[in-house]
Amino acid sequence: MGRAQERRGELLRTAEENGIEVLVTGDQTINYEQNLTGRRLAIVTLSAIQLPILKKNLSKIIAAIDTATSGSLQAVDCGTFSRKKITGQ
Repeated sequence: MGRAQERRGELLRTAEENGIEVLVTGDQTINYEQNLTGRRLAIVTLSAIQLPILKKNLSKIIAAIDTATSGSLQAVDCGTFSRKKITGQ
């Protein structure tokens, strides 16, 4: 297990120990790196974490949080962030 995986595992343990029920993250690889079986918290992953995108998809994010159950992982497709290309330079 790599150092990043260990830190994520520590984050999940600390969150559970402090009564966190749902962890919302932009880390879309957490389900591949962490075993969620037996976890007390649920994880909701987001496809984008930029505020304008989150605002547009708030109802989807809230719905995922509201339906989250212990040990579950839900992925919310909010679209993706892309920078506008500046032309003429």
